[in-house]
Amino acid sequence: MQAFLKTGKLGPGEFKKVSNSRSKEERSGPAPPWVEKYRPKNVEDVVEQTEVVEVLRQCLKGGDFPNLLFYGPPGTGKTSTILAAARQLFGSLYKERVLELNASDERGIQVVREKIKSFAQLTAGGMRDDGKSCPPFKIIVLDEADSMTGAAQAALRRTMEKESHSTRFCLICNYVSRIIEPLTSRCTKFRFKPLGENKIIERLEYICKEEDLKVEKPVLLKIVEVSGGDLRRAITCLQSITKLKGKDIEITVDDVLEIIGIVPDKWLDELIDVCKTKDYSKAEEFVDQFMLEAYATSQVIEQLSERIIYSNELTDKQKALIADKLGECNYRLLDGGNEYIQLINICCGIIKAYELVEEAIF
Repeated sequence: MQAFLKTGKLGPGEFKKVSNSRSKEERSGPAPPWVEKYRPKNVEDVVEQTEVVEVLRQCLKGGDFPNLLFYGPPGTGKTSTILAAARQLFGSLYKERVLELNASDERGIQVVREKIKSFAQLTAGGMRDDGKSCPPFKIIVLDEADSMTGAAQAALRRTMEKESHSTRFCLICNYVSRIIEPLTSRCTKFRFKPLGENKIIERLEYICKEEDLKVEKPVLLKIVEVSGGDLRRAITCLQSITKLKGKDIEITVDDVLEIIGIVPDKWLDELIDVCKTKDYSKAEEFVDQFMLEAYATSQVIEQLSERIIYSNELTDKQKALIADKLGECNYRLLDGGNEYIQLINICCGIIKAYELVEEAIF
């Protein structure tokens, strides 16, 4: 090796030693998102959904499952629950026995006829590594099933009937009304309710302890408030703030508002005050200034709706007019409407509502 140290070249019969001094983090790869890292590993870890947990616990004891339909708001544990149950049920055979499809996959009638049908027809075999008995069926998880076409759902009905001896289905959706009746009648339905404030705070405090974070209770309360019972959104928000600020810096309520994209109250107060002047030119100037802050108009509508409903200054007729305008603008935004124009439209609608007071007086 002396020849190499002097000349930079290896001599005959000499080998260069390759350094293996990479850190443990580099060798193991990037850390998973906290949503995945703290996802429930078994049914007992699922938060608050008491009825579903109890039914699944009994099913695991008996080693059998009915066809299931989970519905409810996002972030309440629907997908995590069935995946945790499947892991407990199949153990090392989990990947062979579970087929999971979500809305990112093509879910037309062709997929039902080919991918789902072919998986359902496979024979379930094999033994778990731990020697425990494994039930002789597979599970197909269709996440966001309400996005499936009517024809695909109709085709799925026949597959559910024909392959009932070897396959169980779990349909997951936000809106059960979008699932056709023949499918809902073949499934045991469970509604997942939004998680309570205390449960979400308890989970966030656990994550803060595990990750060694400095977070005060008011910050967690604000995260819970803006997440609206969505635990996944709350955990993602906490991780995003941590990445932005760093673990060694204390997180504040302002950091939460900045990450989530909540419009500060001062802007909403100013919007209402400008509309009270009934001056359309001032309203336009305000919108020009507000758009530079890059807040989403849809977020303005969401926060204004709550403010208008609980306002003591407005009459019922004024509230109805403003709410109607907010709904119209929100619909147009979903259809791809221009945010600037819709915000101008909202201001004009609020001004007209305030002008009703003058008309009533005169």
